Amino acid sequence: MLFDTAKLDRMRRDLGYLTVEETLEQVKDNIVLDPFSLLLGRGVAIGSRNVFYPNVTMTLEAGGAISIADRNTFHSGTALFAGPGRIAIESGNQFGEGGFTAKANRPGASIEIGDHGRYLGGAAIYGETRLGSGSQILGAIAVDNCTLAAGAAHHDPDPDARGAVLKGFGSARGLTLACGQVIQGSGVFDAKDVKPQWFFHR
Repeated sequence: MLFDTAKLDRMRRDLGYLTVEETLEQVKDNIVLDPFSLLLGRGVAIGSRNVFYPNVTMTLEAGGAISIADRNTFHSGTALFAGPGRIAIESGNQFGEGGFTAKANRPGASIEIGDHGRYLGGAAIYGETRLGSGSQILGAIAVDNCTLAAGAAHHDPDPDARGAVLKGFGSARGLTLACGQVIQGSGVFDAKDVKPQWFFHR
């Protein structure tokens, strides 16, 4: 017997998500490994050639906006939440493995993510945060109102040409890192601990 999605679709609609059929139409130019576990808020804008692993959620509430460009990879455990703020993601980024959360869930919140970044291992982003192209957040780090400057992607042979990096675990608030800079933290991330990225590649 074919699976009847009517009840599932009703529950999705009640919570502001697209039905299974609407989801498949919205992501028709993308790779979706399990459409039943992909939850897309009504109004999420998605480009092409993105890859969605199972258990990815993108939630919109009143006043919120989520826009995604092309060729991003969303691993299992990725959750985006916008309302009343906005989330804008450019192209070629990796979200997860190990989970990723972005919440623009307070007035004035705006999260902007450039191209070719990596945000892994339970990274969580809040507030007014700018993650420039090539930046990285590696680990269970709560990042609130921070700016990581753009630079080359993580595989560039010159570490100091790469986008800014936070790695470790803990909380980072109100920080601004320049291209080629990194903080490795365990607890609270502090600007006094900034190092050039070559320091970890000697």
